[in-house]
Amino acid sequence: MDLYSGYINRLIAELSVLPGIGQKTAQRLAFYMINMPKESVEKLAGAMVEARNKVKYCKCCFTLTDDEICPICSNSKRDHKQIMVVENTRDLHAYEKTGRYEGVYHVLHGAINPSMGIGPNDIRLKELIERLEHDVDEVIIATNSSIEGETTAMYISKLIKPTGIRVTRIASGVPVGGELEYIDEVTLSRALDARVEL
Repeated sequence: MDLYSGYINRLIAELSVLPGIGQKTAQRLAFYMINMPKESVEKLAGAMVEARNKVKYCKCCFTLTDDEICPICSNSKRDHKQIMVVENTRDLHAYEKTGRYEGVYHVLHGAINPSMGIGPNDIRLKELIERLEHDVDEVIIATNSSIEGETTAMYISKLIKPTGIRVTRIASGVPVGGELEYIDEVTLSRALDARVEL
């Protein structure tokens, strides 16, 4: 027997598919939304629809942006000869919060993971190699310290080394198995400063 009406059940079901949202949290959010002022619910729904329809990938680094080129890539004060390779946009934002990195980024949108059927062609490696045809001095590999992140780092290093471009890896200090988006700014800064040649 359903405890709630069809509309409430549908809202709970839709919310519970979001990452990190279990059934109880979905119920809590659903009841909160139902009790919100109608205008606030409409603003929230509108923001979700607009973001989904208007946010796209930067044509240069592949982070999420409203424009063709993101604010980082379009900033002439950034060092465009230094590219930090990250797995996802959340990792990019984690490094940006440190305020220490002045180069640009390349977002792979994943890591090589043969057990999940994710190979080099399934992430943005081809686009990274195309970017290296321009004037680039260093590629900093800042993939996660997981098996997949390490595999991806070694693969990228082997691709880039023959070009003569300097390839570095963020140093430890980032715990093995740790996700960059959850690591504090001081640890990320130290890892960046102590990066090593690959």
